[in-house]
Amino acid sequence: MYGLVNKGIHDMVCSRFGENIWQQIKQKAEVDTDVFLSMEGYPDDITHRLVKAASVVLNLSPAEIMEAFGEFWVQYTAEEGYGEMMDMSGDTLPEFLDNLDNLHTRVGISFPKLQPPSFECTDVEEDSLSLHYQSDREGLAPMVIGLVKGLGNRFDTEVEITQTQSKNDGAEHDEFLVKHKPH
Repeated sequence: MYGLVNKGIHDMVCSRFGENIWQQIKQKAEVDTDVFLSMEGYPDDITHRLVKAASVVLNLSPAEIMEAFGEFWVQYTAEEGYGEMMDMSGDTLPEFLDNLDNLHTRVGISFPKLQPPSFECTDVEEDSLSLHYQSDREGLAPMVIGLVKGLGNRFDTEVEITQTQSKNDGAEHDEFLVKHKPH
């Protein structure tokens, strides 16, 4: 994963719990990197170890950590210089979700080794849709839940998201029912 992800985890932990907690998480994860460079590639294992350590130190499940991070990620990436690109990806939550693959293609110009997930919207109704998520990486479905909630905040839209299909349970990919209502 690119350093931007690990840097995001660092910033989320420090902003919510403080630098001391981050140091405890880093120590428990056996990560000795002081500064993650956004454009630098890092082994996925570092991210997994940070999440596992954060889970222990903060007494939250890895899924809760990933969901919180997903929600944080939306605002974080907007502030890290990707807000304009996000603005071009849709004016509503459904439009944005439908354009996620295009957004990842544009981001891939800056991050040539990016291995983005793939998203597809089906069963699109006025107030709901099915979001299909496919990734080569394991265990990131909770992050998708947080991302959609974060996007709900971005678009001032009330969001209810439920996972309806899980790769962990043998499904081909993860699927979510997203109910949405603009405020």
